Amino acid sequence: MRALLLGLLCVAGTASAEEQVMITEETPYVQSGMVVVATMLEMAGVRASDFVIDLGSGDGRIVIEAAKRHGARGLGVDYDPRLVKLATDNAVKAGVGDHVSFIEQDIFKTDFSAASVVTMYLLPEYNLALRPRVLALKPGTRIVSHDWGFGDWRADAETTVPVPDKPVELKKSSTIRLWIVPARVEGQWRSRLAPGARDARFELQQKFQDVSGTAVIGGRSLPIERVLLRGEFLSFRVQDGKRTLRFNGYVSAGRITGQLGIDDHSYRWRALRSN
Repeated sequence: MRALLLGLLCVAGTASAEEQVMITEETPYVQSGMVVVATMLEMAGVRASDFVIDLGSGDGRIVIEAAKRHGARGLGVDYDPRLVKLATDNAVKAGVGDHVSFIEQDIFKTDFSAASVVTMYLLPEYNLALRPRVLALKPGTRIVSHDWGFGDWRADAETTVPVPDKPVELKKSSTIRLWIVPARVEGQWRSRLAPGARDARFELQQKFQDVSGTAVIGGRSLPIERVLLRGEFLSFRVQDGKRTLRFNGYVSAGRITGQLGIDDHSYRWRALRSN
């Protein structure tokens, strides 16, 4: 995997001869340790049905391991033709040349909208530049980053693993972060609630996966509580007098389709976007 660490020089003796040859003045190639690779794939929950795209793929180890260990398909993107060739050769040696491919391309010109998992080891400013495109991906797409985040977009999960032979930074550990692209739910929604088929309106505010808002039921404005937005899945509660209304459903094409729980009963529930 390539880390675009601008201005960073390799510490003498920390890179192999082959790695040192590949270092350019602008963007040195820094490998991610295999413990980091394994952790990234584990956090993303990679499986055979996934298409993994690694932005800055270096020697190809992320997508190669995704194919070897999990049967996933993969694409690696790197601007250095020498690394693209090395990664391609490594895939053939690993027996997964039919599952993965590598292209020479600027990551900012790369279309990664087909990915179900995107991996990266880029500086924060690169992540921030990519963030609008990442947030525009299909809800539920998993994004995994080595060491760096996306500014104020809170990670859904993170862990730190020891990396004794890490060639950069004084600390010999790496932090792996996972984000799940959230559906866009901000705005007004209308619904009818069984039993009684009462009309209801929901006004939702959203910042990334954090959602708040109010429900208007029977003319009363009630706060929405315990909201969870994870990819396309949305759940929340509304306290309507002595009754707790539990809403959950999947967001798609301007509607939420799921279940409404009241006491021990469950009803079909649907909400339509009204703005």
